Amino acid sequence: MKKKVLLRGLFGITLGITISYLITIITSLIYGQGYYSPCVPQFIDYVGSEIGAVILQTVFSGLLGSVFAMASIVWEIEHWSIVKQTGIYFVCTSLVMFPIAYITGWMEHTVMGCLIYFGIFVVIFVVMWLIQYFIWKQKIERINKNIHKS
Repeated sequence: MKKKVLLRGLFGITLGITISYLITIITSLIYGQGYYSPCVPQFIDYVGSEIGAVILQTVFSGLLGSVFAMASIVWEIEHWSIVKQTGIYFVCTSLVMFPIAYITGWMEHTVMGCLIYFGIFVVIFVVMWLIQYFIWKQKIERINKNIHKS
């Protein structure tokens, strides 16, 4: 299991960086007025240089991807309830996501900004969880139908 977690973590690094890069492209298309904006301006100011901010954001994005990927191992622990799996996955991912989002300026540094970011995170988490739940439910129903036909 440790090997599987480490391999997922390595894969997650590249996935996290890729997703982060795509997000910067999308946000630049929407808000950049024709310019590419790799980081939040406040983060660049905080770090002291654009290249430093980009490097640090890339490291953080790789860390996020790694944690999300490694934490996914909880879905394979069959003796845990779905509630326990979901809770542990949520806690693991949010404990890494929120400090990084705060440091990088992905959220406003106000109580309301943190609450809004948390709310968005929860909504995305619930939507993704529901999509996965219904996909697996359909797969299981198909398997059960095939078993009963045999």
